[in-house]
Amino acid sequence: MRPDQHPEDTVHTPEPRTADTPGPVALGALADTHLDAARAASSGRSAHTVVGGHGATLRQSLLALAAGQGLAEHDSPGEATLHVLRGRVELRSPAGAVGAAAGDLLVVPAERHDLLAVEDSVVLLTVAVRGT
Repeated sequence: MRPDQHPEDTVHTPEPRTADTPGPVALGALADTHLDAARAASSGRSAHTVVGGHGATLRQSLLALAAGQGLAEHDSPGEATLHVLRGRVELRSPAGAVGAAAGDLLVVPAERHDLLAVEDSVVLLTVAVRGT
């Protein structure tokens, strides 16, 4: 921490979890923290790796997006699902657009796609990364 920072100014998030990490993840609290960060960020988004990370086959990432923000069109890194924890999002691909609200689970298409937050939203992205 820099000398001019105060502990209350610092957002603390846990390290990514692995199969060896015991105990639950408080997704609600993590969602609230990152949604606040997304609202304050110039990019309108904030993310946290919950499980896995670079090099892991299974990855879970929490993504918070301010209304109107999203993820630009990109390729899918493997089989994936998107669980909407807060808000409403739209997943768009050449096959069409699919809307989802809190509590909904979407299968991410294998083709290029993008994601738009229709309102302030938090999603949990789960990916089983393709082997190289």
